[in-house]
Amino acid sequence: MDDAQGLAERCAKAMFDRDRASQCAGMRIEETRPGYARVSMRVAGEMINGHATAHGGAAFSLADSAFAFACNSRNIVSVAQHCSITYVTPAREGETLVAEARETHLAGRFGVYDVAVTGNDGRLVALFRGHSAAVRGTVIPE
Repeated sequence: MDDAQGLAERCAKAMFDRDRASQCAGMRIEETRPGYARVSMRVAGEMINGHATAHGGAAFSLADSAFAFACNSRNIVSVAQHCSITYVTPAREGETLVAEARETHLAGRFGVYDVAVTGNDGRLVALFRGHSAAVRGTVIPE
């Protein structure tokens, strides 16, 4: 395993172990690598809104978590500076959503990440863009 890959995996594990919000939502990290993360989550009944579809906050939380694992994959603490989401199709109860976060730009302290959230059938559910800012510290001790 190359050092950058191993570091990305250790960072994701350390973050997830402390991330009670992602754990409570039933999220699972499926893959991480430098600047990338794929995270899944089953849409539980508690995530359903008044239109009988997944609440937008559920999809946003999933995308935000994937973004966080991707932008912290190099062991530099990075936080969200700005995020936006576009909802494309509704998700349904019982469906497993997958969020794939990809780094599209990284310069100095600032990064841009695009996250696609897809449903069981591969359809696009939402598009999320996150802007990160590196702050002091490391995710795991060096």
